[in-house]
Amino acid sequence: MREALHHGGALDAALARYGGARADWLDLSTGINPAPPPLPEIDPALWARLPEHALEERARRALRRFTGAGEGAGIALAPGTQALIALLPHLLPPGPAAVLFPSYEEHGRALAQAGHQVARFADLSNVPAEARLVTLVSPNNPDGRRFDRSAVLALADRLAAQGGFLVLDEAFADAETGTSLVAEAGRPGLLILRSFGKFFGLAGLRFGAALGERALTARIAARFGPWAVSGPALAIASALMEDEAGVAALREGIRQRAGLTRQALAAAGLQPVGGTALFSLLSVPDASGLFEGLARRHILTRPFAYRPDWLRLGTVRNAHEAARLTAALRAALAEASG
Repeated sequence: MREALHHGGALDAALARYGGARADWLDLSTGINPAPPPLPEIDPALWARLPEHALEERARRALRRFTGAGEGAGIALAPGTQALIALLPHLLPPGPAAVLFPSYEEHGRALAQAGHQVARFADLSNVPAEARLVTLVSPNNPDGRRFDRSAVLALADRLAAQGGFLVLDEAFADAETGTSLVAEAGRPGLLILRSFGKFFGLAGLRFGAALGERALTARIAARFGPWAVSGPALAIASALMEDEAGVAALREGIRQRAGLTRQALAAAGLQPVGGTALFSLLSVPDASGLFEGLARRHILTRPFAYRPDWLRLGTVRNAHEAARLTAALRAALAEASG
């Protein structure tokens, strides 16, 4: 296979490589909810003025209620969690750090670019003792692993005692009830990242947050400076998080689409080896060949250069897309075996 697309969602690159019109493609390369809710109406004046303090406070209240964070947790708002990932390594002097592997690779890249010496660990039992800044994604991307609550908190306590902290990236936790540790936000040594775009399907809004000790979140906010998140993004995110009935409907829709996706995979003779409600991970002998076969049929998935047997797929939107996926998988697999 030619050089794999580095991230999911690179549909422009897929169009250039495999042709077709954008409307022809089924983009399953990300873990973003493919069926976002309708955008709420907002005051048009928000587009013409800087975001005010009251708007930011509304977003913090909505996020606190939506996630279940306690009043003791500080909240730093950000223009997406990727901006937080890039910023956090600069909160400690360069030194020993550690990242879960395999996982979301931007964490390790950001740490290395900031001068940290980055080690990898496969399980919480082998986190390097000298590491002061550790990143853990839970549920993990791309394999969907969850981690023992007591072990995660023990690691955060250990890092706090060393003057460091644990970055717990919960980008996919909103679709997975019972997996979040956000109720512990405010605990020393623990900083939790929450993504808005994946669950709500509005990644282009660029809204995210870090929840943790108030002194630490205040440092993060100071690094961003004023007006870190746009007024329209704050207003839209707040309205959607405040809509409890809408959130419940969104969660049920995600559950149903995950079921349709698993059925489509099973109909093609495939069973995921991991995943979450927003993506499935396959292990096949020739994942690059399957990626290519699907791409030729204008279905974009996510391969991994470090694991040539892995292919990740997001969720379909409906039964029609599920049937299309099954047919394409069958045809691509037949090509590979022929």
